[in-house]
Amino acid sequence: MKKIKAGIIGGAGYTAGELIRLLINHLETEIDFVFSTSNAGNKISKVHQDLVGTLDLEFTDTVNPNIDVLFLCLGHGNSVKFLSANTFSENTKIIDLGNDFRLEADKVFNGKTFVYGLPELQREDIKVAKYIANPGCFATAIQLGLLPLADKGLLKNDVHINAVTGATGAGTSLSATTHYTWRDNNFSYYKPFTHQHLGEINQSVNQLQNNFSSEIVFMPNRGNFSRGIFATIYTDFEGSLEEAKAIYKTFYKDAEFTFVSDDFLHMKQVVNTNKCLVHLHKHNGKLLITSIIDNLLKGASGQAVQNMNLMFGLEETTGVQLKGTYF
Repeated sequence: MKKIKAGIIGGAGYTAGELIRLLINHLETEIDFVFSTSNAGNKISKVHQDLVGTLDLEFTDTVNPNIDVLFLCLGHGNSVKFLSANTFSENTKIIDLGNDFRLEADKVFNGKTFVYGLPELQREDIKVAKYIANPGCFATAIQLGLLPLADKGLLKNDVHINAVTGATGAGTSLSATTHYTWRDNNFSYYKPFTHQHLGEINQSVNQLQNNFSSEIVFMPNRGNFSRGIFATIYTDFEGSLEEAKAIYKTFYKDAEFTFVSDDFLHMKQVVNTNKCLVHLHKHNGKLLITSIIDNLLKGASGQAVQNMNLMFGLEETTGVQLKGTYF
């Protein structure tokens, strides 16, 4: 069987590095090129140094327009610029890991209609799509915590979210808050109430519960660890804990990577996996939902490969059944 030829744009970043690692171990794909203008001609293993002895490919500043699938691992706003300047075959499927095409108002670009790529929400649409807008990392964790309630029309009041992400969520470019000396032994919030992922979160909630009119109040935080997202969500819920568990377990009964746990969660359960784990706790009239993912895998590259598998008719778990590193 002919392998799927893949191209990666923005190849020097964290999400591209994860994508390369996944694709070189994916039995149905081969990497055709990895595009990076700042690293053209350099060995990929010079940047992604764990690939020494595994991958002998060089970065390039040219593209093959006839590849089967293109992954865009660019900074927000740059996917539009890249696709405006470069043309690919009508048969080339595109998966954008940025936020350029996630919202309804932005999903159509140059005749291409992008489908929002959260498999637990719209697996069947992804299967027939040519262009995918891969969800954001915070958005993935938070939506997977909320969508079962929205599906039953049970989000009746404000939703409060406190979520912390690892340092890789900020990308490879240095800033005042990404230096080790600032991040280590430190904790802070940023973009309070205004994080860019709120748009796609509200969009998906309203897709399932179109009468939702309350506010989603989101406080994002920076943690002093490398990878992972730990989100705690609470809202009013009139039913029992057992009823809530039944709703969530039914909603995710066919999900390949999202699981409802009866035990309290911690980050090591999902780091280096494509899983999302969800836990429920009831206190008086509040339901507390904990949702955890690896921001670079289920929150980015792992989910992108999951989407690619669906688009090409492969088993959804192909190449992303990762074991994690518990210790």
